[in-house]
Amino acid sequence: MNIPKSSFPRIIIIGGGFAGIALAKKLSKQEVQVVLLDKHNYHTFQPLLYQVSTGGLEPDSIAYPIRKVLKDFPNFFFRLANVKEINTEKNKVITNIGELKFDYLVVASGSKTNFFGNASIKANSMEMKTVPQSLNLRSLILENFEEALLTTDLHERNALMNFVIVGAGPTGVELAGALAEIKKGILPKDYPDLDTRLAQINLVQSGDKILKEMSDKASKKAEDFLEKLGVQIWKNVRVTGYDGKIVTTNSDLTFETATMVWAAGVKGAAIKGLDSGQFVSRGNRILVNQFNQVKGVDNIFAIGDVAQMETEDLPCGHPMMAQPAIQQGKLLGDNLLRLLDKKPMKPFVYKDKGTMATVGRNKAVVDLPNFKFQGVFAWFVWMFVHLFFLIGFRNKMVVFVNWVYNYIRFDREARLIIRPYKKKLKS
Repeated sequence: MNIPKSSFPRIIIIGGGFAGIALAKKLSKQEVQVVLLDKHNYHTFQPLLYQVSTGGLEPDSIAYPIRKVLKDFPNFFFRLANVKEINTEKNKVITNIGELKFDYLVVASGSKTNFFGNASIKANSMEMKTVPQSLNLRSLILENFEEALLTTDLHERNALMNFVIVGAGPTGVELAGALAEIKKGILPKDYPDLDTRLAQINLVQSGDKILKEMSDKASKKAEDFLEKLGVQIWKNVRVTGYDGKIVTTNSDLTFETATMVWAAGVKGAAIKGLDSGQFVSRGNRILVNQFNQVKGVDNIFAIGDVAQMETEDLPCGHPMMAQPAIQQGKLLGDNLLRLLDKKPMKPFVYKDKGTMATVGRNKAVVDLPNFKFQGVFAWFVWMFVHLFFLIGFRNKMVVFVNWVYNYIRFDREARLIIRPYKKKLKS
């Protein structure tokens, strides 16, 4: 990998997400050599991926070059690499571009879509965890309407304009709201010769509540918002299969659709060498102690979505969101320096700063530890928080200008088919 030898301890970080970047920043300008490995050369602001999928933002406004984030840090090295295995006995990381030894290793590889072993859903549904996946979804949505213009088959036309989103967490709710607003404000203007009133947005949830991690009040208000936008919400319905044309469920209910988006679950992106039952829990997350140390290994740590820190209050670990990842990254940076100074490490204590979700224009729900509110004010709070956590001044300005323009004109300028996407159906 052409990483120079150093008298400083070498700390390898796998993953340039919220956790990895927070840790790398904390270790900047310290007497350590930091090597960050990621299969992409950019950090993705995942909470806004749904806006890329629905044409509200271009991908470069929510992605930021990792090298630029850490360009002024001495003893920092970035390598574009796909990590294949971790050798815990030889303290070695094995990648597609070579091997590298470490003194300390931090796994911040994040999460990936969990299909719960359903092969047909994995093969034929759409994901929305990365920028390329979001661009694929955007292209497919727009291409479906272009095809709907051309077909004379009523069933095929309805299927092309029928969208099924499985999973009513923040991702599913926000995507459903964005699609409903497109149906209402944009499709009639873009496709005047197509009866876009027939377009359907279906949100399917296996439980009896949408936004189940939020308060009952927030859940009910979000449901009201979605229903007013024309979204059909199906609760207590579990999707069992999708062949690319028909969505089947655990009941007699089926959906005829050309587009099913799977937002029903995620699991830890554990890496070979740390993916056995000795190291991982249910959900493929790596078991760690209160210092984010991988259980049974002294010099390997895991932070963010891939880490499972079980406590009395959180027996299933911390929520797989940005805030726990950022907080763990910052504390681990301090703890690694304390470890090098032979000082005791500090245990991680999660500070819950709240949860929020937007449903559409002037519609959002916010749950803070001591205050819960919904509506227009919540929507402005949601926008401010997301702008604040975006990396880079340019990205903040571009997103802000896009939001102001979209708000005034009720338009989404980025509804472009940059690269056509053709879904290959598999049985």
